[in-house]
Amino acid sequence: MSEQVLLIGSGGREHALAWKLTQSQCVKHVYVSPGNAGTAQGDKMSNIVINLKNFEEVAVWCKTTQINLVVVGPEDPLAAGIADVLKKAGIPCFGPSAASARIEGSKEFAKKFMDRHGIPTARWKAFTDFDAACQYINSATYKALVVKASGLAAGKGVIIAKDKDEARESVKYILRDKAFGTAGDTVVIEELLEGEEVSCLAFSDGTHIACMPPAQDHKRLKDGDLGPNTGGMGAYCPCPQVSKQDLEKIKSNILQKAVDGMKDEGNPYVGVLYAGLMMTKEGPKVLEFNCRFGDPETQVLLPLLKTDLYSTLLACVNGTLPSHMPEFHTNTSAVAVVLVSGGYPGSYKKGIEITGVNKVTNELKQLVFHAGSSLKDDKLVTSGGRVLAVVAMDTDLSLTTRQAQLGASAIKFEGSFYRKDIAHRATKGIKDSIRLTYQSAGVDIRAGQSLVRSIIPAVAATSRPGCDPALGMFGGVFDCKAAGFKDPLLVSGTDGVGTKLKIAQQCKRHDSIGIDLVAMCVNDVLAHGAEPLFFLDYFACGKLDLSVTKEVVTSIAHGCQMAGCALLGGETAEMPGMYEVGAYDLAGFTVGAVEREQYLPKINDITEGDIVIGLSSSGVHSNGFSLIRRLVEQCGMAYTDPCPFESNKTLGESLLTPTKIYSKTVLPSLKSSYVKAFAHITGGGLIENIPRVLPKNLGVTLDATKWTLHPVFGWIFSKGKVDPLEMARTFNCGIGAVLIVAPSMVQKVTELLSASGEVALRIGVLRQQIGDSTRVEIQNLEQALHQAWKDNSQQGIEEDSGIAVKKARMNGVASKTKVGVLISGTGTNLQALIDHTTDPKIGSAAEIILVISNVPGVQGLKRAEQAGIATQVINHKEFKSRLDFDNAVSSALEMAGVELICLAGFMRILTGEFVRKWNGHLLNVHPSLLPSFKGMHAHQLALEAGVRVTGCTVHFVAEEVDAGAILVQEPVEIKHGDTVKMLSERVKLAEHKAYPRALELMAAGHAVLQENGKIKWTS
Repeated sequence: MSEQVLLIGSGGREHALAWKLTQSQCVKHVYVSPGNAGTAQGDKMSNIVINLKNFEEVAVWCKTTQINLVVVGPEDPLAAGIADVLKKAGIPCFGPSAASARIEGSKEFAKKFMDRHGIPTARWKAFTDFDAACQYINSATYKALVVKASGLAAGKGVIIAKDKDEARESVKYILRDKAFGTAGDTVVIEELLEGEEVSCLAFSDGTHIACMPPAQDHKRLKDGDLGPNTGGMGAYCPCPQVSKQDLEKIKSNILQKAVDGMKDEGNPYVGVLYAGLMMTKEGPKVLEFNCRFGDPETQVLLPLLKTDLYSTLLACVNGTLPSHMPEFHTNTSAVAVVLVSGGYPGSYKKGIEITGVNKVTNELKQLVFHAGSSLKDDKLVTSGGRVLAVVAMDTDLSLTTRQAQLGASAIKFEGSFYRKDIAHRATKGIKDSIRLTYQSAGVDIRAGQSLVRSIIPAVAATSRPGCDPALGMFGGVFDCKAAGFKDPLLVSGTDGVGTKLKIAQQCKRHDSIGIDLVAMCVNDVLAHGAEPLFFLDYFACGKLDLSVTKEVVTSIAHGCQMAGCALLGGETAEMPGMYEVGAYDLAGFTVGAVEREQYLPKINDITEGDIVIGLSSSGVHSNGFSLIRRLVEQCGMAYTDPCPFESNKTLGESLLTPTKIYSKTVLPSLKSSYVKAFAHITGGGLIENIPRVLPKNLGVTLDATKWTLHPVFGWIFSKGKVDPLEMARTFNCGIGAVLIVAPSMVQKVTELLSASGEVALRIGVLRQQIGDSTRVEIQNLEQALHQAWKDNSQQGIEEDSGIAVKKARMNGVASKTKVGVLISGTGTNLQALIDHTTDPKIGSAAEIILVISNVPGVQGLKRAEQAGIATQVINHKEFKSRLDFDNAVSSALEMAGVELICLAGFMRILTGEFVRKWNGHLLNVHPSLLPSFKGMHAHQLALEAGVRVTGCTVHFVAEEVDAGAILVQEPVEIKHGDTVKMLSERVKLAEHKAYPRALELMAAGHAVLQENGKIKWTS
């Protein structure tokens, strides 16, 4: 990825071109001159000021900047010869020479060219004299009602008159009144052709062509194709009015003939050739040729392009187009609706603020291509007539048109106007010819069946005693006796995920939201001591997206595995018109069972002085997101922005941390009879949920200094100026569940929880309730919220790509990077990491919060437990596949809120899916100085090679073994007479030095893995 592109132009066409070019793996950066607001703020693209009127200066800038390709958007520079100047300077340019560009620059030349080469077009004649032109209009044997300025007129130099009087007036307007300046020194009078008007574009390398799908532009300002001509009010692609046979005629009789003709005349045509066509009864005829991409056709063509645009453009320049032929989606339609300024195509105001663009791109998942827009004082404002285009895509053209209209209606600026009937000719034909089916009404039964087949493995993996899930039956069966119950009570729970769904949909991350759904239900039935048995889900959408739905249901299945319940069945409801595009809703239902004598809460046993044990949450969980979404909006943030309270993540990624599932870690304690009550801290926060399991005469006093609040709560509190009581009434504030235990049983419950991998926090005590005072008193909450997060910008702490270079500190409390360590054995490297992160003299920016082993009973687990670190055993032998095991590990890490993973003697090969998911957040140490001696037996290989120095390397984990970017290396001398064992011991000591250093670099934000796989270092 090293190629740099200069793109010339400032319209919606150029934004679309830049957007597509930046998707190329070959392209490092696209410079756009002069550009617009859209090209000023995209990934891998930026605007640049160049003197475009001086082509020699452009060439010098290209050489200085090492530009690999110039792409010219508008026709004026091409007609003026920019491609010729750049070619002479040795700079590749996609766009025709001045001689070839005459095919657009002079209508008279184009008509004569078509006549010379037998290209079908309307009958015509050119004039420079007003009287002669009018006489021709009166005497022509055909309807001579199309009057064109022969030169370039920004797409507005064509007038289609309704009668001869208007045609003569048009000639006067162009020739005498000079409405288009020198472009109208010559007028072309044409025959009025009748039929469907379409646009067909083709790439050309001077010899070969590659056709794009046909599109249809809408030139007139108003609905019904009324009003004055414009630069284009919208477009759609493909155009169903053009048959395959017609497309072959267009390709061979028009586009290929034109390219052949140019070559024969000594002017090879390199670039895009645009043919504006009329589909007449006699076949397609050319209305005009253009020497560049169309606008707004480009905005609907490029979203349908499957292949690399950069490779195709470069192949055209190099004359090798057949080796890089473009491919387009054949089962998808695109519709663009252009929003224009009030008064367009006449005079209009500029500098009017534009709102709603983020809603269209983030919520409706549509494209917005900017044209007449600019940034002023960090606000998006109008700067032209055609302001921007909203582009929707779908497999059904009628649905796509409605989506595009919905997107256009969401964007607001004073005086804005757009057509409501884009693609009306095509959709009318569809409506007239279609025979209704359930699928045409918007419900795809086959897609639903495909979904069921795709999720069967994930559902089957949730099998448990008492149930073997099998999809497709009318109901699901669970055998309580087979599950080991003797006298069970059944407990049911149902819930949703709330508006956390909106964030998942805006972030296009659906791989954890199902875990939230399961957690919200199963944690509720735990409050009655019930073991969750089975789960049912309800998924509703307007249009079934198989990949999204599969991802959601698979995450539900993962949640069921984590909870130990079977995914017994569910309902997928596709309801056209009920939901916006890309939106869906979720609901869940679970049934649990508890032996009668173990039912909770034991209200009559709960007394004053009982202890409150808290279990930490993984973050916000799934409540309070309406407040969070309002806060994000007030802060002017996007969910793709760097997270202000959690390093190495976007805001959306952090907020989507899944709700913690407590069933497997808590059930042993609940079944022990040591626990009097369990409360899930869900909607209503600490204030409203703890009293639900207490006698009315008792309240509770909590001390917020007894647990660590996740920085997200400090951020919400600080940035939203939320009252502490409101925080406790809305959020879990770091405690996802509480247990009520007699003082004498605290130690036993703590041991049971610890054995299950849960950390017991003694956070409060029960007291007598006095009058109408609050039943839940939380001491030191405001102090704890202040300490949980400090605004780095207020401390002048530099940030880079959302990763705080230094951690915010207040009153000695640091917001630390949360680390998870994966082990399989003794854990000597783990001990080195523990020693480093817990040494108060070092003040590490990292905190190890979870150690996971795939082997039970190993020494590394004991090391973690002695340090007070939560441990968990996830035995790989209990899973059917590597992927299932990796998914379980990944879910456990996410549930704990882990931000960075260290592999410390972890003897499992991770799947590519796991590595990709944690890319940039996954470290390993290798016993050699990479890239030497990769893989197994590194010490033996070093000794056999006879090298005098080896060592260890801490590196990012990549899919290729030992190939990730290197963070730290520690050399070790190889001594004469060294054996593998002797060398191994010394390298191990080096690892104990190098690994903590690497961890600190990452935790403190001094090293960031970029998309190109290289490390960006900060001081």
